[in-house]
Amino acid sequence: MSESMTKAAMTDQQFNELRKIIYARSGIHFPDNKKYVLESRLSHRLAELEMDDYQQYIMFLSVGPYQTDEFQEMFNRITINETSFFRNEPQLEVFEKRVLPELIEARKGVKRLRIWSAACSSGEEPYTLAIMVHRTLGLRLADWRVEILGTDISEKVLEIAGSGRYTEYSLRTTAPLVRQRYFKSDGLYSVLDESVKSMVSFELHNLRDRAGARRHGLWDVIFCRNVMIYFDDAMKKQVLGTFADQLAPDGTLFIGHSETIKAGEAPFVQLPHPQGFCYRKQSVKA
Repeated sequence: MSESMTKAAMTDQQFNELRKIIYARSGIHFPDNKKYVLESRLSHRLAELEMDDYQQYIMFLSVGPYQTDEFQEMFNRITINETSFFRNEPQLEVFEKRVLPELIEARKGVKRLRIWSAACSSGEEPYTLAIMVHRTLGLRLADWRVEILGTDISEKVLEIAGSGRYTEYSLRTTAPLVRQRYFKSDGLYSVLDESVKSMVSFELHNLRDRAGARRHGLWDVIFCRNVMIYFDDAMKKQVLGTFADQLAPDGTLFIGHSETIKAGEAPFVQLPHPQGFCYRKQSVKA
């Protein structure tokens, strides 16, 4: 295959058309200075499809029977699913040592705990939360109904999540004792113990879909880390609005360490936990 086929140039007009498609379907915004990112990550895809230019690719994404499948393929290539078990452990300690015990006490009457890991990528985050719930409740777990849902827009990463099988790279931030207790090796992969794997379910979900979020009801904890940095102000406000609607009155929202919720941007107040990056809904005054 010729070098020229793998290096198709993207015009400004084609960039605008592509980023409009991406934004309309996912809410991810590519600013003007990120044209090179789309160009570099999609050039090889054009070569695979034997297309000469991006206009052909835009048509392929816009009409015909394969547009949905191709958007999934494109999305897998333009996003970076950088994650691992126990990522940002100081924040997770706030969840396990501060927020989780308070929730268990508050829910001891109903013995039900619901956690949503939004934009969960290949599942390391919701499984990490499951491990923390598992070791916190201990023998009490049998009496509790624990629901942990991981959602993502990418079918590819959800397939990995559903398998519960991970490479060494995913476990690079995992303590040896945790690995010994909750994983076993099959030679090539570390396989998650079924006692934890069974606590988590996965579902394809677009954060633009507010109706899809509503059908799950209220959550005690929502994790959505390092995703809103890809959104413009309008999309971020919409997503935060969804989280506010779906979070229990005493529930907690965790966001990424590089993200913030500005005053007036959403009805949340930050909790005074250093390194927690966590929020609770504002109380409604009578």
